[in-house]
Amino acid sequence: MSRDVGDRLDDVIRACGVIRAYVDDDALPEGLVYDAVRMRLVEIGEAVRMLPSAVTSTEPSIPWSRVSLLGERLTRRYFDTTPAVVFGTARVDVPSLCEAVHRLRAAHAARGDRRGAAGAVDLTQ
Repeated sequence: MSRDVGDRLDDVIRACGVIRAYVDDDALPEGLVYDAVRMRLVEIGEAVRMLPSAVTSTEPSIPWSRVSLLGERLTRRYFDTTPAVVFGTARVDVPSLCEAVHRLRAAHAARGDRRGAAGAVDLTQ
């Protein structure tokens, strides 16, 4: 199944929402949140890697190549990624990334993808 730009943007939006929910839930064990957030950051990195530069270039404040590289690092160098890096990224960088991706998604929808700015996704899943 081929995934288009809208699908990839939806993937990032969904992962950002889940990261936010996990980090904000004090009832969850920190180790579980760490593992879950790392996996969602890997998903974000992969989705971003597949976005065309014509799309990402419209949001130059986001270091897209670093986002993609973080996903690769979490996959290949999982053994030396600290909780401070993961949680810092989740709390500081993910919110601005999510805002930018929402803008990209809205622009994509305006150009013809009729699923809407958030796409046909449940952001709590």
